[in-house]
Amino acid sequence: MLTRVVFNQKGGVGKSSITVNLAAISAAQGYRTLVIDLDPQSNSSQYILGSAHDSTHSSAELPTFSPNMYHFFEEVVAQPQSKGILGSAIGSILNNKVKGLDAVIHQSPFPNLHVIPSSAELGSLEHALESKHKIYKLRDALQKIASQYDRVYIDTPPAFNFFTLSALIASNRVLIPFDCDVFSHRALLTLLENVVETRQDHNDDLAVEGVIVNQFQAQAKLPREIVAQLRQDQLPVFDTMLPPSVMMKESHLKNLPLIHLAADHKLTQTYRQLFDEIERE
Repeated sequence: MLTRVVFNQKGGVGKSSITVNLAAISAAQGYRTLVIDLDPQSNSSQYILGSAHDSTHSSAELPTFSPNMYHFFEEVVAQPQSKGILGSAIGSILNNKVKGLDAVIHQSPFPNLHVIPSSAELGSLEHALESKHKIYKLRDALQKIASQYDRVYIDTPPAFNFFTLSALIASNRVLIPFDCDVFSHRALLTLLENVVETRQDHNDDLAVEGVIVNQFQAQAKLPREIVAQLRQDQLPVFDTMLPPSVMMKESHLKNLPLIHLAADHKLTQTYRQLFDEIERE
């Protein structure tokens, strides 16, 4: 099982779109694929599951898919930490009731593609998880289901917080979405420092797989200059760059990944090229 985290602490760079569309192509090519949504905004969850039967919502709010990552981490917080012979015995009995990630996985409408949805409530658990030092629980839970999946894609919130760090610890590779502006370039340096520190302190297997340039306008001078600077800085920028397209908005609106909405569209083909380039790394 190869686990990739899609991470950038800057918002609006296309994390969810990239996560879902790469995962959908992975599944379409026969890989048993799981998407884990750790962003409380739940964009990946909604993109894949749409208005699935196991969601509840009013007209004024987004769907809440249940069960979800909140329930997994709520269970983690509730696990007993008693010491001594009696405490260990009680803990053993109670731990047998812990369901783990298996209990919060949803089958998507697409073959080979599963998703663990997020929840707007997820952030309310962050302090408790940090104070109880539960930073390795996602990694440990993923290892228990490793035989079920070939590829895992983790969508993260636009912040370097407990959930992002958990994802980095649980992953083998980092994909960095990047939109071509000066602020993104500056933020990228901080992001890379966070990845390096996580590798040193928590996860020797973690590596930056590459920078995915999104919303790239080849005819404009500034994007070309910024990409050239990234390469001059010896950053691993993928050759395949994603252009802007209204097709992506339609894909979001219809809750259909591009490969299932418009398989022959130029943007879909670009995503296929990007997937192939990533898999060759």
